[in-house]
Amino acid sequence: MDKEEFIKKLLEYKDTVFRVALSYTKNLSDAEDISQEVFLKLYSLKSIPENPEQLKAWLIRVTINKSKDLLKSNWFSKRSDETNIAQQFSMNESQSEILETVLSLPEKYKIVIHLYYYEGYSINEISEITGVKISTLQSRLQRGRKLLKKKLKEEEIYEQEFIQCSYGQNYHE
Repeated sequence: MDKEEFIKKLLEYKDTVFRVALSYTKNLSDAEDISQEVFLKLYSLKSIPENPEQLKAWLIRVTINKSKDLLKSNWFSKRSDETNIAQQFSMNESQSEILETVLSLPEKYKIVIHLYYYEGYSINEISEITGVKISTLQSRLQRGRKLLKKKLKEEEIYEQEFIQCSYGQNYHE
C-alpha cells in the first residue's frame, strides 16, 4: 500500500478504531496507543481487503484483539490510574453519563452495543467481525439494552437521550 492510500484509510477509519479501543480500555492514552498499533499493522500488510466493509471489519477485529491483549497484560493489571473519558471530550452532562454507563457494562454487552449503535453494524455483520453466533449476539444485545435501560433509569437518563448520543454525536446522522 502506498503512502497516499494509507493516509486515506487512516483518515477514514481512525475514529472507529479509536472508539472501539476506548470502549475496551476506558483510557485515552491506551486507546491512542492501540489505534497506532492497528494502523502500523495495516501499513505493513502486503495486501488489504478491497471491500471497504471487509477492511473496516478487519480493523475492528484487530483493535478488539489488541485491546484484549492489553487488558490481559501484567502491566495493565498493576496500573491504578483511571481516566475520566467523558471529561476529555466536549460532552454535556447527559452525554457524559450515557458514555460512562455504556462503558460500565460487562464487556460482552458493551462491545455488541458499541458495534450496533455507535458503528451501525447489523447483527450479522457483528457476528462476522467477532466470530460469535448470531443468536448469542441477539441475546447479548437484548440483555445489554435491558441492563443499560435499567442503569439509565436509575440515573434518570431517558432512553431517547441514549439513542441520540454517541461519544457526543448522533449516530443516526
